[in-house]
Amino acid sequence: MDRLKAMSIIVNVVEKGSFSAASRALGIPLATVSRQVTELEAHLGTRLMTRTTRKLTLTDAGEAYIASARRILDQVDAAERAAAGEFHTPRGELMITAPVSFGRLQVLPVIQDFLAAYPQINVRLALSDRNLHLLDEHIDMAVRIGPLPDSTMIASPVGSVRMVVAASPDLLASCGTPGTPRDLDRLPGVHFDILSPAGRWSFTGPDGKPVEAAPRARLTVSTADAAVSAARDGIGVTRVLGYQCADAVRDGSMRILLEDYEPTPLPVHLLHAGRGAMPGKMRVFLDFAKTRLRERLAAL
Repeated sequence: MDRLKAMSIIVNVVEKGSFSAASRALGIPLATVSRQVTELEAHLGTRLMTRTTRKLTLTDAGEAYIASARRILDQVDAAERAAAGEFHTPRGELMITAPVSFGRLQVLPVIQDFLAAYPQINVRLALSDRNLHLLDEHIDMAVRIGPLPDSTMIASPVGSVRMVVAASPDLLASCGTPGTPRDLDRLPGVHFDILSPAGRWSFTGPDGKPVEAAPRARLTVSTADAAVSAARDGIGVTRVLGYQCADAVRDGSMRILLEDYEPTPLPVHLLHAGRGAMPGKMRVFLDFAKTRLRERLAAL
C-alpha cells in the first residue's frame, strides 16, 4: 500500500464529504477510493470514520489522523514546489475570485498590470457574488467585501467601501431631494436585493442611533450594474456600494444622497488559506495587489 497516496485519498474524502465526491475530484474509480481507505484502516488497526448512506463521521482516532495527514501532505507539497523552483521563480497559474462588479472595475485592472510584470504567471479570475469556498473550489486567493467570519483563513486588509444612496438629478427634480432617511419612504426605489433585505435600508444617524427607511420598490434586481442603470434612468432611488456608481456620479448622471447617514464602510480583504508555506506566485500577487487595491480604494 502506498501510504502517502492513501493519506491523500482519505483527506480528500473528508474534505469533499463523500467517497463519490472524492472519486470525481481525484479522477479515480470509486472502488479504488473505498479500497484505499479500507486498507489504510486495516494497516492502522483502527476505524477512522463511520460511514452511513447519509454522511461520514470521523472517529476520535480519525480526527487526530486527518489533522496529522494534512500537515504531512502540506509539507510534502511545499518540498516539491521548492525543489521545482516555484518558491524562487514565481510561475504557474493563480485562481482568484472576486465579486462581479468589484472584480471587473477594480481587480481586473490590477491583474492586467500583474500579468505584465510577471510573464511566467497565468491567472484565472472567477467573478461571482457568491462566496466561493477556497479549498473546495481550488482557489488561491479571494477578494471579500464585508465583515469576515471567524476561520483559519489569512486576511489582508486593503481598504473599505461606502454603502451609498444615489439617484438621478431628474428624479430628484420631480420628487424632491431627501434630507433624512425617512424622506426616502415617499420615493420610488430600485432595490439591489443583496443590499436591500426585505426592502429595508438601515442607516446611522448623526447621533449614532440606527434609522430605517423603505423606499417603494418599483424594481428589484439581482446585480448592482442593473440597479445603477435603472436608477440613472430615473426609475427610482437606489442603494449600492460606492464604487458601483462612481462612474455615474463622476459624469453627473447620478448624485449621492444622505452622506451624513451612511453606515460604517464595509472592509475589503484579500483572503487566502493559511495552511503550509505560501508559493511564490501567491506571495508576489499578494504584495502586488495589496498596494494597488489600497490606492484604488483610497481614490474612490
